[in-house]
Amino acid sequence: MEQYTIEVTQGVYATAKEARNADRVPMIYYGKGVEPTNFSADYQDFKRLYKKAGKSAIITLINESKKEFHVLVHEIQYDPVSDEMIHIDLMAVDLNKPITTEVPLVFIGQAPAVKDLNGTFMSGKDRVMVECLPKDLVHEIEVDISPLVDFHSGLTIADINAPEGVRILDAEDISIATVSAPRAEEVEVVAPTEKTAEGEEGEAPAKGEEEKEEGGE
Repeated sequence: MEQYTIEVTQGVYATAKEARNADRVPMIYYGKGVEPTNFSADYQDFKRLYKKAGKSAIITLINESKKEFHVLVHEIQYDPVSDEMIHIDLMAVDLNKPITTEVPLVFIGQAPAVKDLNGTFMSGKDRVMVECLPKDLVHEIEVDISPLVDFHSGLTIADINAPEGVRILDAEDISIATVSAPRAEEVEVVAPTEKTAEGEEGEAPAKGEEEKEEGGE
């Protein structure tokens, strides 16, 4: 398991706004059996860390007293105008107890139905819910798409080879990947236009002219 750590301050800033004014992102640490605690971290440091860890890796917070807090990022609030992070919810993790979280799926390999039949790869699910001990948590789960040999082939949760120690909680019959057939090119068919005896399209002889022709005048 890759280690992700970040230094935080605890109780230094009186309010979340004060922390943000100091270019820090405020955090709340909570969970079953733990007392909710406010932290803050350097904004850029956390941004870089989250880009690597995401929500599927355990992060270790280290406060001023060098005490460690193991967490998963549960939710991030963003400013609707600037799109900057303004608050982080952190879920406490006990390294000796199983955790439940989502892990992204990464599709690897080549699907014959795409390569040979010009189909389009379709993913119906890009992450799964898993349960495991923190030491067994993986950042992502790879799924081989080479069994997709034609447009009737499909992959479900049951086809995922979960890493050792990781149990996937989603129903086994949920579809995760298929290949759709290419659309047939639509050819526009133009109906022939009716022509008059004089070769003019869409025009019929005037009524008087018809009577003249019939009367031989």
